Amino acid sequence: MTKKLIIFIPSIEEGGVEKNLFIVANYLAQKKINIEILTCNSNKSKYFNKKIKFIGPKSSYWQNKPRLIKYLVCIFFLFINLFKKRSNKLIFAFQANIYAILIAKILCSKIIVRANSAPSGWSHNIIKKNLYSIIINLADDVMVNSNDFRKEFDKKFKIKSKCIYNPFNKAKLNARSNKLLLQKKSLKILSIGRLTKQKDHMTLLKAAKLINPAIKPEIIIIGKGKEYINLKNFIISNQLQKIVKLLGYKANGYNFIKKCDIFVLTSKYEGLPNVLLEAQFFKKYIIACNCPTGPKEILLNGKAGDLFKMGDYKKIADYINNYKSNIKKIRKKINYGSKMFYRFDYNLNCRKYYKFILENF
Repeated sequence: MTKKLIIFIPSIEEGGVEKNLFIVANYLAQKKINIEILTCNSNKSKYFNKKIKFIGPKSSYWQNKPRLIKYLVCIFFLFINLFKKRSNKLIFAFQANIYAILIAKILCSKIIVRANSAPSGWSHNIIKKNLYSIIINLADDVMVNSNDFRKEFDKKFKIKSKCIYNPFNKAKLNARSNKLLLQKKSLKILSIGRLTKQKDHMTLLKAAKLINPAIKPEIIIIGKGKEYINLKNFIISNQLQKIVKLLGYKANGYNFIKKCDIFVLTSKYEGLPNVLLEAQFFKKYIIACNCPTGPKEILLNGKAGDLFKMGDYKKIADYINNYKSNIKKIRKKINYGSKMFYRFDYNLNCRKYYKFILENF
């Protein structure tokens, strides 16, 4: 009987989780693992190996619905799918882990999960934390994407997870190109991420007020989300229109990273942010919030970039204002990060994913 891997990800969007999904799923398909993806976004099939089958709703009606709606729809499809035949199927939850675990266990199916974001951002509620702890321990295996994440996760939920870094596909980044309209003599400061409170772009805008105009800053924020209006209003009310640009979502953000001088990440919590890996690969100076988890690990505790405390916009402005005077020190940090980048090697970490799957079949 042929074994199947069902990857459960109800909502395929444009973030780091999705980038890893594409890389991992395509690698596993090349290794002749029979893969089915359960999602409401079958429109994303162009990013996957042709051998991968999409299950779930075929109608485009669900593609742009809120996440919770997609979760409920895909839970129904997962129940039906497992109810028919479950003995030869392994579920790999990339998203909505708790829902997927409950359905799998009700139907006595095996399930492994990938936790994506550090629990610090959402585990303050004691009832929610305890409930999550009970359910996550029902999973047959759990993986996370950074060592700091693993330590925090295991301690809070009394579990033994495995760490596999995000596989970094250099070929994909080098293959893409487009034309950018940026000021020639400006100091280009870039931030990429969904416009949400988690990503905390407001801290960068507060820092923008303190940046010396003489260094000709040009701050570019790429992303879309619910905080757009708040950010836009702050820019207008503080007369930052000349130096700050909200460009919305860009399918290809790599070339903005290539052209920037400084990359800033202000998130309140992460897992292992892909955008920092991309900035480090392109040898950019990185300023990142020392949030749980990922930035400190990627930047090697400040040896490969600079860290600041959550919400400390004054420190961000200070780093930016002193960019040129500290350029020798900054270059050393950039070079050290580049030297240690092998940790995120594509083949090394994809093989770990492959082993993780085989161990659980």
